[in-house]
Formats: sequence, C-alpha cells, structure tokens
Amino acid sequence: MAEVARTAGPGGAKEQVRRLLALLPYLLAHPGARVADVARTFHITEKQLVSDLGVLWFCGLPGMMPGDYIEVDMDAVEGEGVIHVSNAEFLARPLRLTADEALGLLVALRTLRESGGQAERALLDPVIERLEKAAEQVDAGLDKVAVRVDAAEDPKVRQTLQDALARGRRVHLRYWVPYRDETTERDVDPMRLLQAEGWTYLEGWCHRAEDVRLFRLDRVSDVQVLDEPAAPPPQARPRDLSEGLFRSSPDYPVATLELEPSAAWVAEYYPCEQVTELRDGSLRVRLRVADPRWLRRLALRLGGGARVVEPPELAEAVRQDAVDALAAYETTDPAGAGGVADVADSRPGMR
Repeated sequence: MAEVARTAGPGGAKEQVRRLLALLPYLLAHPGARVADVARTFHITEKQLVSDLGVLWFCGLPGMMPGDYIEVDMDAVEGEGVIHVSNAEFLARPLRLTADEALGLLVALRTLRESGGQAERALLDPVIERLEKAAEQVDAGLDKVAVRVDAAEDPKVRQTLQDALARGRRVHLRYWVPYRDETTERDVDPMRLLQAEGWTYLEGWCHRAEDVRLFRLDRVSDVQVLDEPAAPPPQARPRDLSEGLFRSSPDYPVATLELEPSAAWVAEYYPCEQVTELRDGSLRVRLRVADPRWLRRLALRLGGGARVVEPPELAEAVRQDAVDALAAYETTDPAGAGGVADVADSRPGMR
C-alpha cells in the first residue's frame, strides 16, 4: 500500500480535529461510503479526506496496544474508492452541539421558517422543537432567540412561485434588472426557491437568456403560472452558492477601480482578482465584469468614492453618464444646477 501523506488541511490542526470527530460517527453510520460522496458531504477535497483517514489510522484508546487503534481499510480506499472503519465504536455518537453552534443553527432554521410557506413550517417546526429541547442543557438562553424576517417581496409572489414549483409549471415574470434599470418579461422554468445574503431568490431556467438565472423576489412585479410544464434542459444545474452569489468568470473583461475608504466595502462584497492598498489609504481593485452597464451604475452610485481607471472606454462611459445625469438635473432644477455641476465635475469618480 502506498504511503499516505498526512496534512491538517484548511483551518489547520484545530479544524482537522473537529472534522475528524464529526467524520468518524458519520463513517460508522455509513459503512462502505464512497470517498467522493464523503468528501462532498464534508466540503473537503478527496485528497484531504484520504489524508484525514490516514490520521484516524493512528488514533485509538489510551494504551495504544494493537487492539486499541481505529481500523481503516486503506486498501479499499485506494483500490475501490470506498471507506470501511472498525474498532471505533467508542466514538460512534456525534458530538454535542456547543452553545454557539446550537444558536447559529436555531437562527438559520427560524429564518427559513419565517420566510417559508405552510409546507416549510410543517417540516421545520418539529426540527426546531427537538433542537430547542436538546439545547436547553447547553444554554438556557437559547429559547429566547427570536427571528423576524422583513421581506420586501410581495408574499403573493412567493406563494405563486411555491405553487408553480409544487405543480411543476412554467411561470411568466415581470422582472426589474437594476443594472440596466429595465423591466423585462421572461418565461422561466422554476427549479427552486432559496435564500442568500438576506434575500429570497427564484432559481430557474430562463428561456430568454437560455441559461440558469437567479431572480430576486423583491424585483418581481408580477408572476403568472402558465399552463405549460416546467422542463429545464439536462444542462440546467443549480448554482453552487457556497462561495457567494457573485461569481466571476475568466471570460469576463477586467476593470480596475480606485476606491476611497467610504467605498472599500466593494472589495469585500464583490469577488476581486487583486486588491492593493495605496499610500493614501485608498484601494485599487481589479475585478471581472459580466456587463459594463452594471459597473457604470455602481460607479455612479459610489460617486466621489470611486474612480474607474481601466479600461479607458469604460471610464469615459462613466464620465458621460455623469454629464448626462447633470444635464437632466439642470433641466429639472435650473436654479441649483450650477452648484451641483461644479461639485460633480470635481468628483474623482467622474474624471
């Protein structure tokens, strides 16, 4: 058998210990689990999982006699891609939740409950009740946690979409696209409703874009259930949101911005390829942009807090957008236009 390289992996040794203590009960409850499936469940690579198994191989009860070690069939791991663990029944039960873990889980479940419909509440209520009872012995204050979801979307929109999902029907949406400031009409085959970063989204196959799209529910002004079955094509796959909503692509063009401290949140909120802190405390960021119109609207929103450096044609487009906006303001407010124009022309974001 080949030698197994043992590395702690992401998070270091402390995180690896936590992972191993959760991994062992899982493997005992799922004998013969495939390496790829277990790695996916624990959000680690197959290489790291094999390394973790190599560490388990050298763990056991005090005394460290031959019968005290955990047995891991590494030949089956390497040859068949399956995991068999034995002589580890002393760790068969999962670890108890800490107060912080229980609190985080309760908040997440209660948020899902408040934002879901009757069907979701019927499923979640027993789970929340069991977790609350289990958490009483950890921290008596957990039962005081309350969650209120202030949903900006129309509850009728959510209910209609839930109905369409349950019936497997296509929907017609009136949807506002913010970076184009345009209301669009499109037919969508719903795939799922999900929550991300505090908002509720419909994910589905958009026939207009011929691709999977996310639609934020508070931007849906109207939805109609069509008398056609929802039939996403085989290539339609739910997006992996584990790394956030905004995902760049190497096919997108690159833009460079300089951000004042007031606009530094952009570097944290959007995926940037490079972030450089300048001597004056500002940031220079490089990011990929799927649609230049989005960046133009962002630059106008940031005002003097941002300046588009590259590409030059995009910087010129932002400058022209500012000029057009000031011209429109001058038309509606001639008395105050001069002062506003003087200030705006000096904005670093508009140069």
